[in-house]
Amino acid sequence: MDSQERVYTPYRGPFDPCPPKPFKTYVVPPNQYISFQPPDLPQFSLPEALRAGTLWPALFSPYESMSKGGC
Repeated sequence: MDSQERVYTPYRGPFDPCPPKPFKTYVVPPNQYISFQPPDLPQFSLPEALRAGTLWPALFSPYESMSKGGC
């Protein structure tokens, strides 16, 4: 699995006040797969690292806000 995004089908109760959603998603951070720092891991340049928030591309995980408020 290369994608950091996972998909699941939520439970829909008979009295759920929100409109039904067929699926929901969540992100698994890449640090869950790297138990230790391997030697010679590629690195971003300094300006790229400051933009990405990490020095190592293997630990980069872009964040996209999905909050829309409400149900």
